[in-house]
Amino acid sequence: MPRQSASLDRATPERIAVAALSVVDDQGPAALSFRTLAARLDISVASLQRRCTDLAGLLDLVTDHLAERLPDIAPGTPWADATESRFTALYRLLTAHPGLVALRGSRPWMGRNLLARLVEPQLADSVAAGMTAEEAITAYRRMYLLTLGSASFVDHRDPAATRAVTRAALAALDPEDFPVLSGGIAEIVPVVTDHEVYYGALRQLIRAAAPASPPVSSPSDSSSALSQE
Repeated sequence: MPRQSASLDRATPERIAVAALSVVDDQGPAALSFRTLAARLDISVASLQRRCTDLAGLLDLVTDHLAERLPDIAPGTPWADATESRFTALYRLLTAHPGLVALRGSRPWMGRNLLARLVEPQLADSVAAGMTAEEAITAYRRMYLLTLGSASFVDHRDPAATRAVTRAALAALDPEDFPVLSGGIAEIVPVVTDHEVYYGALRQLIRAAAPASPPVSSPSDSSSALSQE
């Protein structure tokens, strides 16, 4: 059998994902192209396309590579703690790579690693904690959408620039038309890049979704029940 080319040998999924992420992080999402990426990897565009076909396939490869960093939660971890750990880890991954989030847009995040390290264990934990399948997926979707939205609309890698743009936009408002916004700039601007806004909202969702614990019988309750038999 003929040996595959050296170019294809160098086009491993991991090398492609790392290089693509580097381009997006360093130069912005608009800089990512098959030609740019192939040049960085010193491979042919054809070899790159054989690995991931198109931009959608490339983005799937990169996001699945990132999902490998999501934590494995130890069995027996309380549901609320496990849930918070999983979603805060996803939030940190997304906020560290805003260019990738912008490129993916509305495309679903359905790679094997994301499904195996976040979706499946979260749903399994929720069902094991007493939720119905519908309750489990509803709680998951609420937390997932909160996480994705919180990471998507602010470039947390450059909070100073984000605050400056927000401050300028608010300062340009007519105070007569927007008295609260124009009068509350000092209070509003810091909140725009405050990670605690996300963490606080996530904890509220976790508390709201937490399965009710079954009542625990006290020893006296047991004795009373036995005496009535």
